[in-house]
Amino acid sequence: MDRSLYRPTLRQTSALVVIAAIALTFGFVMRYAVIQNSAIGIGCETASTLLCTGRYATIVLFQQQVFGAVALAGALLNLCRPWIVLAAVALLSGGAGIVLYNTVLSAFAVAALILSLARPAPARG
Repeated sequence: MDRSLYRPTLRQTSALVVIAAIALTFGFVMRYAVIQNSAIGIGCETASTLLCTGRYATIVLFQQQVFGAVALAGALLNLCRPWIVLAAVALLSGGAGIVLYNTVLSAFAVAALILSLARPAPARG
């Protein structure tokens, strides 16, 4: 029984590259321009704007390790049953999690995502 390995198509790979770029951009902008910016932090103590709400939500999510946990869950499910949506979820939350202080779980998720490319493709039935 010779089954080929799971490989995303060119269109799926292009979409995953765009998703990874979006995740990293979100992570870098939130971390360096919003969360670590002291002027915005001081301004958010008194004001309640959309930026401050996003800042607060992002801080709560990375304190609870949500980015890493979602990335790990998506990557492990993708390892069991390859599906492009699971890979996209793992890549999106893992990319943001690596930048936003959830490094351990997110890096483990990205490693599991890479391992999912070494498993056989699902059988067509």
